[in-house]
Amino acid sequence: MSHIITRIQPAVERNWIKELAEAITDPSELLQMLEISPQGWESGFTARRLFSQRVPRSFVARMEKGNPHDPLLKQVLPIADEFNEVDGFSADPLEEQDNAVPGLLHKYHNRVLLIVKGGCAINCRYCFRRHFPYQDNKGSKRVWQGALDYIAAHAEIDEVILSGGDPLMAKDEELDWLISAIEQITHVKRLRIHSRLPVVIPARITSALTERLSHSRLQVVMVTHINHANEIDDQLSDKLHALRQAGITLLNQSVLLKGVNDSADALVALSQRLFEAGVLPYYLHVLDKVQGAAHFLVSDDEARALVQDIIGQLSGYLVPRLTREIGGRASKTPLDLHLE
Repeated sequence: MSHIITRIQPAVERNWIKELAEAITDPSELLQMLEISPQGWESGFTARRLFSQRVPRSFVARMEKGNPHDPLLKQVLPIADEFNEVDGFSADPLEEQDNAVPGLLHKYHNRVLLIVKGGCAINCRYCFRRHFPYQDNKGSKRVWQGALDYIAAHAEIDEVILSGGDPLMAKDEELDWLISAIEQITHVKRLRIHSRLPVVIPARITSALTERLSHSRLQVVMVTHINHANEIDDQLSDKLHALRQAGITLLNQSVLLKGVNDSADALVALSQRLFEAGVLPYYLHVLDKVQGAAHFLVSDDEARALVQDIIGQLSGYLVPRLTREIGGRASKTPLDLHLE
């Protein structure tokens, strides 16, 4: 049975959809908004051919004007380094482009990943799915039904992870249909939603969505993707607190990125700001070696040293687990176990 509120507050929903439509797709326009001269950067703008630029204005508003090294800007601005072909980097670093059921990845024994939508609100330049064949995994009720049939036939699956693209690109009504269908599968106990959309467009967390999640029979976990403390402004913090008050478990996963958050100070500030907003640090991923993102790579040794440093500055529950995902393995591979 559907639980979603029919009074969806159209003004709020139109707001996030409007923000989505008004995202910045031109690198020159992005730099001009930040009062940075595009001169000297133009050679990198053609990297849009490899992976288009898409940046919501609300995310741009959190960047420091006049600073070409702003950690939020570095995550989204196309640059010439993306054309470098580096050994060990590939278009499918996690070996997940050969799924048997369209839109569904069953990489782990007890949980599946359902690609709800192929699009994102923001195109992060380090995205490990920047080459993913979303055209073959388009989100629709027909595709979702095939995935639901698979889940229903596999009793070992007790957790469904909504991913993408970004699952919150689906409208509230679509999510209500999908969640209601998952709730009918009795062996599923938990619903996990991985999303960056609330981070870059906080208005996406509508009151209707919050209420729907709060009424689910499933235990609901939302995993945000926040890499730097500057990404958390007051509007996002308010939305996260609303989710937490509704009984949603909030976790965060970050990617360790050269020039963005590869310092102990940045990682400590991120964990502290997350916890202030009601979110528990969960994973700190080393970079997935996707072609076009090698300039973001932080070595394993550097990553371990950083975690060792922040352990001395943070309470244990604020230290994310340093990890890598390796294609074909049945779980993530912790790297911090090698710390002395």
